[in-house]
Formats: sequence, C-alpha cells, structure tokens
Amino acid sequence: MSNINLDGGETSLIRTLGFGGAAMMGRDLKSRMAGMGDAELFDMLQTLIALGYVCANRDLSRAEDVDRTTFFTNPGYAKELKEALDPRAKEPPTRRVRRQ
Repeated sequence: MSNINLDGGETSLIRTLGFGGAAMMGRDLKSRMAGMGDAELFDMLQTLIALGYVCANRDLSRAEDVDRTTFFTNPGYAKELKEALDPRAKEPPTRRVRRQ
C-alpha cells in the first residue's frame, strides 16, 4: 500500500501528466488544466517537484516559466502514484493455503 496522499488538484495534475514518463510542455499542461488558475498550477507543480513526484527540465522560479518548461512524472514513483490514485485499493493476495 502507498503512503502518498494527494489532494484533488494534485491528483488531476498527475493524471493529466500520465504515468508513462512521456514529457508534456507546460503550455499544453495549462490548456488541459484550464479550470485552474496559473498561480494555483504553479504552486502545485512546485510542491510535486519538491516531493519528487514530478520532474522538470528547468527550475521554476516564476509562474511565467511554466509555459517554457517540460514536465513528466517521476518513473521511480509511477507504481506508488498509480496505487495512490486507484479508488479500488487492492490488498495483496495472501500466500496462505488451507490444507485439507
């Protein structure tokens, strides 16, 4: 089970980026997250980058830098992020077998 706790905006941002490790330009990310303000998106990206869940090709110092930056989910956390976002958390199967 994963110990990753994300709020609603962070969850939608991770789902928008995907888990395949493919890079997405910041302007494309902003267009897909159109309901979110630029400052809110910038804050969430900084938080997820600081936690290591999202990687970027450059440092973000201002909200204007988001358009020129490429983002992708960290492949090292892909499995844990999938488990954290799965609404049907699955228990690992036990290895216990009933003897007859």
